[in-house]
Amino acid sequence: MAASIGAAGDLFRLVRKGIDVRAVQAHTRRPFRFLLCGDPLLVTAMRTLLLRGHTDGVVPLEAASTLETIDAGRTQLQTGDARCIIFLGSRGSDVHEANLGSLRSARLPIFAITVDPEAQASGPPSAPAPGTWAEYVVPEISRDALRGRFFPQLIDVCKSVEIAIGRNLPALRETVAAKLTRDAANSALKVALASALVDHVPVVGIVLGALASAGDTVAITGIQMMLLLHIEAAYGKDPDLQRLWQLLPVVGGGFGWRMLARELSGFIPVAGIAIKGAIAYAGTIVVGEGVTFYHEHGAHMSKGEASAMYERTKSDALAFARDLASRFTK
Repeated sequence: MAASIGAAGDLFRLVRKGIDVRAVQAHTRRPFRFLLCGDPLLVTAMRTLLLRGHTDGVVPLEAASTLETIDAGRTQLQTGDARCIIFLGSRGSDVHEANLGSLRSARLPIFAITVDPEAQASGPPSAPAPGTWAEYVVPEISRDALRGRFFPQLIDVCKSVEIAIGRNLPALRETVAAKLTRDAANSALKVALASALVDHVPVVGIVLGALASAGDTVAITGIQMMLLLHIEAAYGKDPDLQRLWQLLPVVGGGFGWRMLARELSGFIPVAGIAIKGAIAYAGTIVVGEGVTFYHEHGAHMSKGEASAMYERTKSDALAFARDLASRFTK
């Protein structure tokens, strides 16, 4: 037990050297704006929804300024740091007849939301490209109605400002955390695959294998700890290295899986590469979703909930791994 604690401490100190808290703080201050237009009552409802959830119910001025109401008929728009246009209309006011021509000239993605109380929430498979629009039909302006297609695609067009969005618009925090988690998991996957490939290159693998194995552990743990800080920053918490200690038990659980994956790669030369990547991916998803669950519910997941989530994520990752292994075999 003492040896495990000492190893965890050494790992933490090594990872800590590569963590830049100031960079996280800078992300929280990156400027962005959403331009709102259309039905005034629906615009008000959208503003209220996106801004609801700040501490003590007080909306900071900088948060309110990220949502700007504009006239859809204006021919000149100050886009600057604007990321998209959200057009809101109700059933009966056909979005196809709305004056979106002048909005297209802004060269921003246009999310056209139609509120129809009798409809099921629906939307396109991907976000609109700059200068184009896509329609999203929802029964009401609510978090549940918008979180299916609209919220994820809204965040997809806001690369590099996700943390600032979560910080200022509480309704989008869970969606932001999911995006940050997915991005971190993909980064961990790439690190694990690169390390596994080195292990399987003749001669190079013999010389560099151990170094690569140690390096990928530090890199993946660093990715997971930075993910913690990013999600906490999105939820309005100031970046704090002391919070990393709260993550060590979660990361430690994933550490054992990565060691097992490394051993498997030795017995299954090609498939092992994919297995190692799958475990790194799944472990990072567990970290991100676990931290998000805590901030959404005010309590940590139970062991049963965490285990079920890990197995589900691992199953998804291994499906990808099997596909990757088959490509290597071919």
